[in-house]
Formats: sequence, C-alpha cells, structure tokens
Amino acid sequence: MSRLTGWISGIVAAAAMLVGATGCGTGGGPGSPTADRAAAADRAGLGAVAGIVSDVEPSVVTILVGNELGSGIVYRADGVIVTNQHVIAQVSGGKAEVAFADGRRVAGRVQAADEISDIAVVKVNRTGLPAATFRKDLPQVGELAVAIGSPLGFENSVTAGIISGVNRNLPVSGQQGGQGRPLVDLIQTDAAISPGNSGGALLDSQGRVVGINEAYIPPSTGASSLGFAIPSATAVDAVEQLLRTGTVKHAFVGVQLATLTSAIAERLGLDVRAGALVLAVVRGGPAGKAGVLPGDVIRSFNGKSVASAGEFSARLREVSPGDMVTLGVHRDGRDHTVQVRVSDRPG
Repeated sequence: MSRLTGWISGIVAAAAMLVGATGCGTGGGPGSPTADRAAAADRAGLGAVAGIVSDVEPSVVTILVGNELGSGIVYRADGVIVTNQHVIAQVSGGKAEVAFADGRRVAGRVQAADEISDIAVVKVNRTGLPAATFRKDLPQVGELAVAIGSPLGFENSVTAGIISGVNRNLPVSGQQGGQGRPLVDLIQTDAAISPGNSGGALLDSQGRVVGINEAYIPPSTGASSLGFAIPSATAVDAVEQLLRTGTVKHAFVGVQLATLTSAIAERLGLDVRAGALVLAVVRGGPAGKAGVLPGDVIRSFNGKSVASAGEFSARLREVSPGDMVTLGVHRDGRDHTVQVRVSDRPG
C-alpha cells in the first residue's frame, strides 16, 4: 500500500468512526432524545431553507438563448449578471433574454465570457436589481447547500442537500451539463442539479452564494446526486477580470488538495495540524515538475501562510501564469522549499 493510499484509507476510517459515534449505537430509536433532536434539527433546517429562498430568489434569473435556457445570478445592481459560459455559448449576435423572479423579461447582451472558467457576464438595461452576496471562502464539507435555478424550464426551482466535497476534479467522461472538457477545483453537492440549473446559485445557510451551479453526473452512469459548482471566489475573480479586460488569466500548478485538520493529522500521524494536504499531482504539471508529491502538506505560498485548501486557492489567484512561486512544504517530518513555475490552466 502506498503512503497516500494508506493516508486516504485513514481519512475514510476516521470519517467512519465519527459517523459511528454520532449516528449509531443505543438510544437512537423513535421517541429517544437522539431522535427528538434529529427531528427538531430537520424542522429547523426546513425553516432555514424557506428563509434562504425568500431572501435570495429575487437575485436568481433565467437566461433564454433560442430554444435553450439556463440560469444566472444578479452580480451587481446596475444590471450585471453572472452565468456559465456554456449557457450562452450558442447566442446569436451576443443577444439573450433574461427573465426575472418578478415576471419581467428584458433583453440582455453577453458582455464577456471565458470558456476555461466557464464564466460569462450578461448585461441588461435595468437598475436597482437585488445583487446576491458572494462568499469568499470555501464551504466546509457537511454544510447546508441550497441550489436555485431553472431546471428543465421550471423557473426558480429549489433543491437542498449538503456540501459533499471541495476541490473536486471532474473528467470529461460521464459528465453532463459542462463543455466536454475537464473541470477542476469544483464544489461537490448532493443538492439535485439538472439541465437548466447551470449558472444558478448554490447557497449556504446564510443565503450567500458559495458556488455557480456547473455540471452533474447523470444517473445513466450509475451516479446518484453528484452535482458540481464553481466556487464563488473563483467565479468572482473571473467576473472581475472579464469586466476589466474581457479576458481571464488562469494560474495553474496542478495539484488536488484537501484541508488538513487536526483530526486528520492525528489520524495520519502527522506532526503538523494545518495546511493544504496534497492528494494528487497532475503528471507533467508545474508542481509535479518541481517535485511536489502526494502526501505533502503545503504550509506557505510566497511567504504567506496556508492553513487550508481554500487559502492556497486564494494565494494562487494573486499570481499570473509564468510567475515563479515559492511553496513551503512539510514532508516526512521536515520542512522543504519548492520553486514552482506557474502555468496557464490547460484548456
């Protein structure tokens, strides 16, 4: 068994222990304190979702392109809307129609789009719109997730679940709703996502946008509730670049990361308790060429501390393709410095 395989098995075992401690054992039958608490939590969760929907629904729109449709989110009150690039890929003359939750439909124009990030900006001639709030940090696995969009034309449909994973990479095979290309650094959710949800909002318990609904793996592949979203920080960075220059630069190092927690570190026998744990390295990518290995813990980026996978992504957004960056890496009980030449993300 490789070191990484053993560590991943350790993470799975640790998660199983936690589930067994909290969800199994005696005292959990109907009418028990455990069951009563669970029922109360369910009722509170339903109320929370209703409140979130009431607050955010006016910020979610339907985008119509010919006979096709998708979803979008009001980004700025002056008529700037964010959606997926693949939603507007078939526009003619840059024109699309935007339907709002208040029933109004207005003409929209695609202002800029980027295929690699799958983000596009649509502008409408309407002001005073209810702009959504975009969360800056990655959500934690297990958080509430609420998806709002227009699946199959059912406008402002709502589904709910949890955040199932972060920093997911989705290969071309099996995916539906994307551009037929690899998708990287995504949020995974079990909140149902269907055709037409693309470009809509994935929300947290405070009604903040944590992701732009992007793709799903269809049931025909044997999948169940496997949906994916672009993290809001990634989307905001792309939108701001599109508004400034009409293009997006994509810094890429080629690693798949997970946030190292104290519990995981203890389970894996590590002597550090925070950082970005390298789960996989892209063969031939910048990090791989520089000697980064699966199982490494990235602790700093250009001298700035890295305490999580989200912080690493934030540091990466501060640099450009071609830049040389310095990573502080912990490996086998020792600290190392690795120089990585950042590249542009493969298309």
